Order: sequence, then C-alpha cells, then structure tokens
Amino acid sequence: MGIMAEVKAKARLDIKRIVLPEGDEPRTVQAAAAIVREKLACPVLLGDPARVKETAARVGADISAIEIINPLDSQKAAEYAWTLYGLRKAKGVTEEQATRLVEDPMYYGIMMVKMGEADGLVSGAVHTTGDMLRPALQIIKTKPGNKVVSSSFLMDCPNKSLGHNGLLVYSDCVVVPCPTAEELAYIAISAAETARTLCGIEEPKVALLSFSTKGSAKHDLVTKVQEATRIAHELAPDLALDGEMQFDAALIPEIGASKAKGSAVAGHANVLIFPDLQAGNIGYKITQRVGGAEAYAVLQGLAKPCNDLSRGCSVEDIVTTVALTAVQAQSL
Repeated sequence: MGIMAEVKAKARLDIKRIVLPEGDEPRTVQAAAAIVREKLACPVLLGDPARVKETAARVGADISAIEIINPLDSQKAAEYAWTLYGLRKAKGVTEEQATRLVEDPMYYGIMMVKMGEADGLVSGAVHTTGDMLRPALQIIKTKPGNKVVSSSFLMDCPNKSLGHNGLLVYSDCVVVPCPTAEELAYIAISAAETARTLCGIEEPKVALLSFSTKGSAKHDLVTKVQEATRIAHELAPDLALDGEMQFDAALIPEIGASKAKGSAVAGHANVLIFPDLQAGNIGYKITQRVGGAEAYAVLQGLAKPCNDLSRGCSVEDIVTTVALTAVQAQSL
C-alpha cells in the first residue's frame, strides 16, 4: 500500500471538516465531489452559491451533499469580524477593515478554522502561497513551542531500501528561503512530527544535510548546520537527529558507517533537512523527476492545518491534499 492509500484510509477513520475558499473554481468543485464520494472529509465550499452550482453543472460534479457558504451574507460574518478585530487591532486593523476582510473567502475560511467551525483549510488552485499564509500566520499562528512555519514533502520512492520502506520526508522545500540555525532546528523538529503523523514513522531519524559530513569541510554554511543540530538536540533531546552530513552519508548504510562512525542516524535517515530552500526545492524535484518518486507536500508548524496547492494542480492533487490536511487535523 502506497503512502496516499494509507493517508486516505486514516482520513476515513475520523471525518474532518475541511474548508475550500476557492469554491467556484472548477477543479476544486470536482475535487469536493470526489472527496465526498471517497468519504475522505466533509468539504465546505466558499463562494456565491449560484456560481458554485453553475460551475458544478458545467463540469458534471454532484455537489448536492456539500455545504456552500457565501461570506458576503453569512450569519457568522459579524462574529468573525469582531473576533478578527480583537486579534488584529493592536496591528492597526479597524472594525470596518475587519468587516471587509471577512468578506474575502480566504480570510473567512481562515476564521472558520480559528473558530473551530472547520478543522483545516486547503487553497492554492487560484491563490498564491502568500495569499493563504499571511492570514494564517496573522490569525491561526504557529503551534505553541514552535516559531517557524515550513513545509515537508512526502517522497514515496520506488527504491524501497531507502528511508522507511522507500518513504522519505524532505524539508523545507517551499517556505523559508534561507533559514537561520534556529529556524533550521525548528524545521527539523516539525518534519519529524510530520513523519510520525502522516507517514506512520514511529521513530523518525532526522539528518541535517550539508556538503560536509562531521567536519569534513570548513565553511560558514557548514557551521550553520552544525549549530542547527546543536539547537535541535536542546529542543528535542529524545529525537534521533544528527548532522551535519552529506546526502549519501544520510541514506546509504555503508557510506554512513564510513563517514559518520557511531551515528544512529547516518545511513538510516528517513527525514532529510535541507540547509536552504534552493537545495530543498532542487532536491525534491530531482528525486521526483529523475528518481521517479511520488511527491506530496504539506505545510507544518501552524496551530491548525492549512495547506497550499500549486496553481497547476490537478483534481487528484486537491483530493490528496485534503486527505493529508484531515489526517493532520486528527493529531490535534
């Protein structure tokens, strides 16, 4: 069973309510219908009901069992606006501005999650990552004890000798361009939690990657990874985590044993932390396109799950992201 089959099976065990702010977008409407058919979650579409239903008719999607909420005439709008004003007035947001903001489906959807009216949110078929992440950080904020929102890619590789039966978690590949040592430590801890929650990896083995293994090279970039490793050990002393190490030393037992003698992680890593966004983004795409891996992305570090899509996403991409979001919500 592949990772997504396992995730979907988990999602069905405890149905979560997931809000889709891009409610009249054709792929989103088709995905919502598929989510109901597959019993993965309870989707909520935001938008003008007439436009949503028109889109559904055009693409042949049965949304008769799906709730549609129009933020412009919602009975919850006043409550959400008042709550948003309370959260953001110190930053200069007025009551009038808060009222206008919750008319935006993205802000309305984020407020649904904040207020417990939804368990998670998925967007990105139309909006950018920033369009969603800004209000999420303003309203939902990060998990207690975490300072960084980042991403992980679940890489389901054909080579089952790698990682956890072919499953590797790559982080961060989307969000933080040039993390500090402290940010890198928080990313590592979040990625380990993602491995537990979504991949069923009970004992994550986390490698912080570099072009150096255990001091084989001297450079400020290497020093940053070494410092991140030290901070991560302080923050999560029970986590199997080591660094700095090269990619092959992290994955291949013989090389790990040679280059990082005595390391419990080297050669057996299943969670790989890249030193910056360039390395992470390039690394996951090489693994996907050259290595033939399936790649599934999630955000991590928020107090409640909100996930982003590529604007070139397929209907199935939306379905799988909703399933991932639902399983994240189950862990809260």
